[in-house]
Amino acid sequence: MEKNYAEIEKGEDLVRVNATEFRGKQYIEVRTYYMADDGKWKPTKKGITLSPEMMGMVYEALGKALAEVSET
Repeated sequence: MEKNYAEIEKGEDLVRVNATEFRGKQYIEVRTYYMADDGKWKPTKKGITLSPEMMGMVYEALGKALAEVSET
């Protein structure tokens, strides 16, 4: 099972946010993709894959960091 939630342009690349499953467990992945010579988007090593629980903690931390950076 893979479900795409977002594709965000980053220069010539894409950052995708996906829900995936591996060995019966659910994960959330944020990964950079590049356009290959065959015209298909391919994943790079640049990204992170975490359990939903851990991604929730990262989400909270990012919200705090964004709020603080936005204040300056």
